[in-house]
Amino acid sequence: MNAKMRRVVIGTAAVSMALSLAACGKAGGGDGEGGGGDNKTIGLLLPENKTTRYETFDRPYMEKKIKALCSDCKVKYNNATQDTETQKKQFDALITQGVKVIILDAVDAQATKSWVDRAAKKGVKVVAYDRLAEGDISAYVSYDNEKIGELQGQGLVEAMGDKAKDANVVMINGSPTDPNAALFKKGAHSVLDKEVKEVVYEQDIPDWSPDEANKKMGAAITKLGKDGFDGVYSANDGMAGGIATAMKKSGVKDVPLSGQDAELAGLQRLVSGDQSFTIYKAIKPEAETTAEIAVKLLQGEKIDSLTPKKVDSKSQDGVPSQLYSAKIVTKDNIKDTIIKDKVYKVGQICTKEFASACKDAGLL
Repeated sequence: MNAKMRRVVIGTAAVSMALSLAACGKAGGGDGEGGGGDNKTIGLLLPENKTTRYETFDRPYMEKKIKALCSDCKVKYNNATQDTETQKKQFDALITQGVKVIILDAVDAQATKSWVDRAAKKGVKVVAYDRLAEGDISAYVSYDNEKIGELQGQGLVEAMGDKAKDANVVMINGSPTDPNAALFKKGAHSVLDKEVKEVVYEQDIPDWSPDEANKKMGAAITKLGKDGFDGVYSANDGMAGGIATAMKKSGVKDVPLSGQDAELAGLQRLVSGDQSFTIYKAIKPEAETTAEIAVKLLQGEKIDSLTPKKVDSKSQDGVPSQLYSAKIVTKDNIKDTIIKDKVYKVGQICTKEFASACKDAGLL
């Protein structure tokens, strides 16, 4: 083949390739990076898997609802396993792939501003899930987290009963990078500071780590003595597990302990008496509303009816939001809340180890 012929062949191939790429871009239906935006894919980024709810409930509920609303939609899922840099890479990869809607539950809500702003400039809609991510987000779905903190404080005061007004309390708070943890703490303090004698020991726990909570509780017992406190505030059930173990090991008995998330292990501790209460947040409506918002944004529809509230973050005012309420659950109302809503069945809570405690609690 002479040089002239070769140039013609190569030129024809280049034109044909350009045409096929253009066709791909057109099929993608958008103008993002990576060969056109993808109007059939929703990105889902969850923060960690130490808290059992994310893989057990949040993800399946969202994926199922998205499928029900948009049968040919796909969900690209990633879990950051509590690593901000990993989550940033996952987020950036979705944008490069042309994904136009991302549901983001941030590992570190303060760190997301630059990524979210960059995404918004490319026409990517970000729905902040559970935690209010910084940056130009399109919607936010969560709970009234300060109110949850108030419920936790109220539950602990009720669990201490007549002792509450003279009580010394230990507070084990959630992760400093999670804005919800600060709201839980604020809400709990608003009750405890009025109703108890003193908060005598307080720590924030990075990554909501049960192991770290266990260590800090051990340190609190060493410092205060096993009779030096009358109640323990734990911001969630995972950490309450570590705290309960530390108290058992030191022979601390009959000291009320709080929690949150209605995790299976937490509910079993309620039944056995190792934890006084948890906070039940119905995850299904939160997850399903988020899925519905994501699909509407993907299809260019309005979301006003799904986001009746407005919330301000540090970087953005008036974020369209939906905030759900929560309930205190003790062993006395597990049946009317957790079992009734089919979060767990009696058989899942009342395994052989907890059978006699379940009988006493009226679950069996």
